[in-house]
Order: sequence, then structure tokens, then C-alpha cells
Amino acid sequence: MSEANLLLEARDVAKRFDSVVALKAASLQVRAGEVHGLMGANGAGKSTLVKIITGVFPADGGLIFVKGAARSFRSPAEARRAGIVSVYQDPALVPDLTVTQNMGLASAPVDAVRKWLAELGVARLDFSLLVRDLPDPTLRLIDLARALAWEPAVLLLDEITASLPADLSEQIYAMVKRWRERGNAVIFISHRMAEVSALCDRATVLRDGVTAGVTERAHGSEERIVSLMLGAETARAVASAPSTRTPLQRAADAKPALEIRALRCAPRVNDVSFKLYPGEVLGIAALEGQGQEELFDCIAGSRRYDEGAVLAYGKELRLRHPADAIAAGIVLVPANRLLALLQQRPIPENIALPAFGRVQNWGPISISEERKRVASAIERLQIDTRAGSELRRLSGGNQQKVVIARWLASGFDILLCFDPTRGIDIGTKRQIYALVREIAAAGSAVLLFTSELPEIPLACDRAIVLFGGRVVAEMPVSEADEATLLRSAHGLAPSVAGSP
Repeated sequence: MSEANLLLEARDVAKRFDSVVALKAASLQVRAGEVHGLMGANGAGKSTLVKIITGVFPADGGLIFVKGAARSFRSPAEARRAGIVSVYQDPALVPDLTVTQNMGLASAPVDAVRKWLAELGVARLDFSLLVRDLPDPTLRLIDLARALAWEPAVLLLDEITASLPADLSEQIYAMVKRWRERGNAVIFISHRMAEVSALCDRATVLRDGVTAGVTERAHGSEERIVSLMLGAETARAVASAPSTRTPLQRAADAKPALEIRALRCAPRVNDVSFKLYPGEVLGIAALEGQGQEELFDCIAGSRRYDEGAVLAYGKELRLRHPADAIAAGIVLVPANRLLALLQQRPIPENIALPAFGRVQNWGPISISEERKRVASAIERLQIDTRAGSELRRLSGGNQQKVVIARWLASGFDILLCFDPTRGIDIGTKRQIYALVREIAAAGSAVLLFTSELPEIPLACDRAIVLFGGRVVAEMPVSEADEATLLRSAHGLAPSVAGSP
């Protein structure tokens, strides 16, 4: 490869956090005018490498070259001045400030940010709004527009589409292609293999903190990427796993675990009704902004609804607080794990936290029983506990496992999972969906929303589709293919034989 054509190179970069080795010898070469995929299972070191390249962390070893010159950045601002900007996996915005204030905090050109937001399909955003009042997809687009406003030569995108619906993701794809055509480079991190295949010219794969290999053309090399990510033996096991499920057989007189009756929550939820049965996983499909997030919030007790009823095992609930839902056996695994976890505290404390909420009277707590429950949940989910002193040092996939482990340790009847595999590698996704099936098989009921439509047949027994805040379709898993779900999610009738 011509040295003159390299915009960015990382050679044998190493990083350790206390006893955890995040990177051993990671190398990466990025050419001008290419989209370069950076792949790897959760915990492989992708985000750590990105943060070293952009000055968030110092490297313990190895070298970084920008246009042939050795560089070491002490802050993201230094990297930005060198033409390297990243959009990190979690939006880098201060929740209690307005959008304008956040732009000023980072010295970002507001007019340029507005221009890029318009190109990304967000033309009328009120910059006086507080960041905390904006939905997560909008925050990611603001983060991206701010990065583009700095005109970087190398743009790093870490799971930028993980929380975006299909229509907004298409805007990202178009922008990435335009950026490449201008002679710049894009480093694209995604667990969605179809995205990498469609967008990337090459892909570097990390495994256990080491560069496992490079595919010269990402398109058509999906199997090689999976093999490099997981190792040949694990990749064969994942490939042989079933892609769809046998529908659940339910007794005619079965009583629902959860029933939603004519629920309304202005302005997004408009007359939603459905039933969820014990032992069943009910999937919800919807494009962004169709009421799915508000629906889950209402059932979990974190949002008040205007009309309708929520019933658990035939009893109507008064949900004024999440504690009311938890007391009724309803628990939530949110998509944004940062909202559910204490990042500075150890893994066992995070898992054991709900147990203390049930203490109603002063008295001794059985520490031994608590430790047994926590240890059992950790073992069941195969959580990497090497960074046990601080949860924030875990990979995204392991952090999501901790959220689920918390409820396994404390117990529940109805599990609400809102996009639980967002930004998680293929192996961990399979683990989580297998666990969801185990939970249902043990008699609990699971309500599951996923932004990745092909995943619904992996775990669900039935599927409903929301559009305009209403249920517009319901189908068994045997009929819930991606094309049918997508048409319904756009408010279209399912296609019939012979139709285009």
C-alpha cells in the first residue's frame, strides 16, 4: 500500500485498564477516499482503539500516524485540529444544556451544524430545546452534524445507526458515500453485517485486542468477517443456529399475563390494545417515532398515560412510578443502558441493586443469599467480570448483560425489552435471544421491541406492528419476515402473491 495514500495508521496499539487488557496489538490502515469497516465482537477493543486515536485515552504502547507523521493526541480537541473527529457510541452531549449551549461548549459552528442536520433530514430542530428532552435518534444526528461541521479528513462513526430506524439510516449511508467521494476517509463501526457489506471498501477485524485480519473488499466477505470476529469454531456454531422459531402452542382458554386496553398517551400512542401470554415472546416492530418508546414507558410506569388500562394477570394497575410496575412484576431492560446502570460502581452492586428496594423494614440483609443470586446471574449470562471494580470498563454487550442479570437475580413475571441488542455483536445477540427464550419457557412473558426487523423471527412467537401510534398488523412468527414487517411499519397493507 502506498504510504502517500494513507490518511491514518495505527501500529500495534496497546491499552490496559488495571487488570483488564483492552488492546494487545491493534493495527489499522485507512486510505484516502475509502470507507473502512472496523469489526469485532463486544470487548474486542474497537471503541478503545477509536478513543486512543481521538485522544480520549493515551496508549500504553504502539504508534499513531496521521498522513505519515507520528502523532499522539492528549484530547479530542487536538485530534480534531489534526482532522480526526469521532461520533462515539453514546452521544457526547450534556443533557441539562440546550442544543445551542452544547454547540458553544465544543466551539462548533452552529450554522454549519444546522446545514448538516438539514442534509440528514432534520431541518427544523429547535436549538433552544434541552438535550434531555430530545429522542435518542435525534441526539445521534446532532452529534454527527457537529462532527461534519468540523470538516474532518477522517470521520469515525461508532455504531451511529444502532438506534436509528431504516429511513434515517439511509440518510447516514448517503452521507458516508458523499464524504468518501470528497477524498476523505470514514471508519465505520457496526454490528450490522449488511451495512458493512454495502458500505465498506475494506474491513479490519479485531479479536481479543489484536488485529485478526483485513478483508480487502467488505462486500461479499461476510463469512470471512464472522470467522475472524469469533474464531472459526464459534463462527460455525453461530451459523448452524436456527434462524426462525416454531410458533408457541397456546391453550384456547389461556389467560393473558399482560393486557393493554385502548391505551392513549398524547401525542404518540393512539388507542393501542394487545394481549401478551405467559410463556410467550411478543415482538413489536415500528419505525422511529411511532409510539413504541412511549408505550414501553407507560407500561413500565415511567410515563403517565391519558386513557386506557394496563392489566397484569387480570388486575388493573395504577402505574404512577416505575416502582409500581416492579411491584406488579413488570421490569424494563432499556435500550440506553447508561440510564439503567451505576457506571462507577462494581458489577455485583449493579446486579444486586433491586434487592435493596424490597427492604421495607430495618433488619439484617442476607449477604450470602444476595451473593449466590448475583453469582448465578453472572454465570448464566457469561458476564466478563475482569473489570468488576467499575462497570464502566465493560464492553457495551457485557453492560447490557448486567442490566438483564439484575432482573434475573431479583425476579419478575413480565419482562419488557426495548431494543436490548442495540450495538451488540452477533454472538452476544444470540446469547440474549436464547436467554429470552429460556425466560419465556420458564413461564414469564416477554414484550420485545427491536429496531432490526430480521431479528424478530429469532426470538418471538408473535409480532405486532405500530404505525401512527396504533397497532396496524398482528401476525404469527411464521409470517413475520422482514418484507412483511417493513410494509406494515410504513402503513402499507401486506403484499399478496403476484404483487410487486
